Amino acid sequence: MPDHARVVIIGGGAVGTSVLYHLAKLGWTDCLLIDRDELASGSTWHAAGNVPNYSTSWNVIKYQRYTSKLYAKLGEEVDYPINYHVTGSIRLAHRKERMEEYGHVKSMARAQGIDFEVIGPNEIKDKYPFIELDDIKGGLWDPFDGDIDPSQLTQAFAKGAKDKGAKVQRFNPVRAIRQKPSREWELDTKNGIVTAEIVVNAAGYRAGEVAAMVGQYLPLVSMQHQYLVTEQIPELSQLKQKLPLLRDPDVSYYLRQEREGLLLGPYEWDCKADWLNGIPEEFSFQLYPDDLDRLEKYIEAAIGRVPILGQVGIQKVINGPIPYSPDGNPYIGPQHGLRNFYNCNTFSFGISQAGGAGKTMAEWIVYGQPEWDLWGFDHRRFTDFADHAYVHHKAVELYQNEYEIGFPVEERPAGRPRKVTALYDKLKAKGAFFGARGGWERAAYFPRNAREAEQKLSFHRGEMRWFAPVAEECKAVNERVGIMDLGGFTKYWVSGAGAEAWLDRIICGNLPKLGRVSLGYALTTRGTILSEFTITRVAADRFYLLSAGSALWHDTDWLQAHLPGDGSVQLEEASQAGSSLVIAGPKSRELLSKLTDADLSNTAFPWPSAKEITVAGKKVLALRVNYVGELGWELHVPMADLVHVYDAVWKAGESLGIADFGMYAMESLRLEKGYRSWKQDITHEYTPFDAGLERFVKLEKGDFIGKKALLERHAKGEAERFVPLIVDTPTADALTCSIVFDGNTQVGIVGSGGYGHRIGKSIALAYVRKDLAAPGSKLEIEILGQRYKATVAQEPIYDPKNERLRA
Repeated sequence: MPDHARVVIIGGGAVGTSVLYHLAKLGWTDCLLIDRDELASGSTWHAAGNVPNYSTSWNVIKYQRYTSKLYAKLGEEVDYPINYHVTGSIRLAHRKERMEEYGHVKSMARAQGIDFEVIGPNEIKDKYPFIELDDIKGGLWDPFDGDIDPSQLTQAFAKGAKDKGAKVQRFNPVRAIRQKPSREWELDTKNGIVTAEIVVNAAGYRAGEVAAMVGQYLPLVSMQHQYLVTEQIPELSQLKQKLPLLRDPDVSYYLRQEREGLLLGPYEWDCKADWLNGIPEEFSFQLYPDDLDRLEKYIEAAIGRVPILGQVGIQKVINGPIPYSPDGNPYIGPQHGLRNFYNCNTFSFGISQAGGAGKTMAEWIVYGQPEWDLWGFDHRRFTDFADHAYVHHKAVELYQNEYEIGFPVEERPAGRPRKVTALYDKLKAKGAFFGARGGWERAAYFPRNAREAEQKLSFHRGEMRWFAPVAEECKAVNERVGIMDLGGFTKYWVSGAGAEAWLDRIICGNLPKLGRVSLGYALTTRGTILSEFTITRVAADRFYLLSAGSALWHDTDWLQAHLPGDGSVQLEEASQAGSSLVIAGPKSRELLSKLTDADLSNTAFPWPSAKEITVAGKKVLALRVNYVGELGWELHVPMADLVHVYDAVWKAGESLGIADFGMYAMESLRLEKGYRSWKQDITHEYTPFDAGLERFVKLEKGDFIGKKALLERHAKGEAERFVPLIVDTPTADALTCSIVFDGNTQVGIVGSGGYGHRIGKSIALAYVRKDLAAPGSKLEIEILGQRYKATVAQEPIYDPKNERLRA
């Protein structure tokens, strides 16, 4: 075994070997993969081997299609035989909502060159003659779906990497990992010590054990997943080609041909998480005992759908561990709090995602940033709220709902609450319906009766029971005054003699003057948007930074990595110290004037500025900004004073018609103002010029991170432009990643969509081809498979001169 490698990958399944292969393809051949046993001996060897392209996520489709295209050529490229069958697949639909979802996914897939088709029962029968079509409304056809032998795939990746000079060490467990003062990593293995500049944790269901070696907790749990394989079925032996892979998501199983039998894999409600108290020392190439009782109703349903399944007996049952995160997505990217230590693990669908995972991980290491913004795969999306109990409850909930429809809004209850503000109990007593964001409970809306408090899932706004109360909340903010507890912002205090110079280099625009508030954007080295901060200057050398609640570990890692080493800048994270009370509406100044002696006039307290004031006898930092586009303030209140200040504001506002409002109303209000949402409307795939944020860029100032790349990209000209659109749709609003068309040409993609209650119209915030970005341009947006007229609007749509904000 070598005593040094540039990169060491721990774990030799399909994912780990893919990382090794992709690093070698990028020229990084001084890489070593270590596995505790034989390659593919963990979750890979017993995987069913399905390779779908389907997803309700734009980037996951892109990422999985990269995988399936790679598999089609990998065997020939590395000269290793692979059993890869591209059979196509049919997803069945029993209800209209499923067909609507298929319409949306088809649109996304076709925009990426994948010819998904929504098909009817007759077409299903043509493609799958053994099926019974009772209660089937239709389905989705993916011509590129199929299955692959997972062990052969793993060996092919390993061979391709070794042929380029990379190395593989089998039967060599890692016992300990230490970071040296040089920041290199020292791995103590059975075969000796190896030093690495970079470590990748690709250990599958043992990834948590590897993370623990470096003092970290990785939120994952292993779920038992069973599938069965039948004996030979005579009808299948007569086929000239394999049957398409069949999925029945409304019942929750997949069914595909395995040689001359069928392979059935349900995701059962009565599921089971295992190894909650630790993984056995040895489990390579092992399985759990069969437990077919849990699958009985799914087997019966599948036999009813495909009767030939019930004509023969069961040849074998596979019951093996699959790692699950709380949301079912894997972990790809940097480990929080560490340098040069990466995750590429916790894949519930590792075979279909291994190719994209290897590409993405290799780009993180080699370039410092992957091509695609896969924030939904970054483990830092979960912070300290995701403890062992939370992961267990969420993984079970997710497994039970693996095939559920991806409605635009659903608040699942398992594992909650985790983080709450001091107002949680009071708002709950008032009937608030909560949603969790970044682990924090936030009031989503305030039902007016028991029926409105029941969650009704739909793609159509009028069918959602929260729609009417949210309209009332928006009306209150627009006409009177509303109050919202907005806990969970990521908050920092930046101070010190070097604070101004340091922030100026981090942000691509100007810093605010004393007592003022501004938006600031941190860029990647490629000139694209990394993070968004609201920056308040409270002293010459002291700043208050706010960013997205879900960005806590992401932004903390980045800020700390760029701190100067001379101690001239102090960074204090203060996210849990308090909450933000948003008080907004035309009567907000009148209300606050009852509770403070501070001068709230435009002259003394203009938009956007900040002051420390006393409200109801408590000191708060008041920012005259908000995310809803009305006259108002954010009161940043210490947690201990939050209930007192809220009660005082409510009492003072009763005569003015004060109303609580929640996240859903805020979402509607911010769409009308065109306010961007981090990782939804702005990602690291876009520059500030693409995003229409050039007013926050000052190219004439001194150097800042990403400036050179931004200048180069801007000089070439932007291909797309962020714009708001008014959509002529009667019931269903644009979904994230709905596709924008000019005639039959795809010209853009939606970031956010929803209904604007103040203007009474449907809104989409989208990136469109730059020549079509002028207000008045007539386009179309495909929503749930149907085209609707859309018109580019002037930004912002509501109150274009910001007169209400400045009132």
